[in-house]
Formats: sequence, structure tokens, C-alpha cells
Amino acid sequence: MKLKTVFLAAALALAANAHAALVEGQDYTVLPKPIPQAQADKIEVLEFFGYFCVHCYHLDPILLKHAQSFPADTYLRTEHVVWQPEMLGLARVAAAVNQSGLKYQANSAVFQAVYEQKINLADTATFKQWAAQQKSFDGQKLIAAYDSFSNQAQAKKMEELTNTYQISGTPTVIVGGKYQVKFTGDWNAGMKTIDELAAKVRSERGMKAPAAKPAAAALKSKGAALAKTANK
Repeated sequence: MKLKTVFLAAALALAANAHAALVEGQDYTVLPKPIPQAQADKIEVLEFFGYFCVHCYHLDPILLKHAQSFPADTYLRTEHVVWQPEMLGLARVAAAVNQSGLKYQANSAVFQAVYEQKINLADTATFKQWAAQQKSFDGQKLIAAYDSFSNQAQAKKMEELTNTYQISGTPTVIVGGKYQVKFTGDWNAGMKTIDELAAKVRSERGMKAPAAKPAAAALKSKGAALAKTANK
């Protein structure tokens, strides 16, 4: 037992050294009030974003691509900020994207529509007309999620999270419900910080080394694989 304890201590020490380069206040800050994770037994990477936000527009493809490389014990969760009642319409779109499993297929199109084309997807009729015309993803599936019983409740929950945790800017990325990433303008460098913070959380919780993810080939299509990854 003593030898086993020594090995465990050594392993935790190595894990701690792996993220020793992180500097609090420079690379990350500690939240004054932790945010409960959706999956308590894993490491959550939580992004608060807005489809209207230029920085989120640039971060989104990088973060979604990087999330595909997360180990099995780490997952991405996204919540749209709601600072004003008028933003609930976009929160409903974000909730529909999450609920439908179409994040990887639809998110870039939504950003382009809202940010580049200035289409008012916060309006229900406008959103449904736009979604029905899309060819790059299943627009009817997205509309069905939007019309689902739980959609408005999910949007209201986003509003509650925004207010409860005083999210004042976007994008805000929080790892393990505890550490907020400080971006310096280099989004790719931010991905390294996310990984290092995940390793920090893993070490602090005494979690085992993550298992490899199941091969994507087991899914019927590449699109299905991306959707599954987005909603873990």
C-alpha cells in the first residue's frame, strides 16, 4: 500500500508540473462563485457566447474544432448570454442548436446570418423562414427543436445563468466550473490554456488519466460524429 501511495503522489506531482506554466491573473482567473457543471463526473469547458459578438464569431470555429480533440473525460457546453429580454430570441436559437445536435453543422451558418448578413434570427418567423431555406444542415430538425416544449425553458435558463454568475462579456470560457480563461487575442493559444486548465482540474480532483474516445468510424457519418462530439 505504501508503494502504491508513493506512485500516486508522484503521478499527481507530474500532473501538477504539466500545468505549472499557468499564471493566475495572466492566463486565468478563479471564479468567486463556482458554476455547477452539467456533468459533475467530467471536466466541463463552458462557453458563454453571443451570436452577435465579433469575438465569438472568430472563436467559434477554433473552439468547436478543438473540442473534437478533448479526451473522454472532458466536454464542451455552450450557453448564449441574455443581458436584455430582446436577447431571448437568439438564446432560443442557441438552445435549438444544442437540442438538435446540429452545433457543428449549423453554428457557422447562424453566426454568418446574424453577424455578417444582419438577419434578425431573434424573430421567430424570420428564423423559421431562414432555417427552412438552409442546405448545409437539416433546417426542419432545427425548427422542430425550436418548437419543442423545452426550448423556451432552456433559453430562460441561459438568462438565469447570465444573471446569477454575472457574465459581463463574451466570449467567457470557464473550465471545471471554476477557472475562467483569459484570452489575449490569440485564440489558438487560448486552446492550450483550456487544455492546461483541464489538466489542472483533473489533478485537483484526483481523476484518472482520460480514456481514449471511441473511434468516430463507429458512427454512420462524419456529420453524426461531429454532432455527437458537440453534445457530450
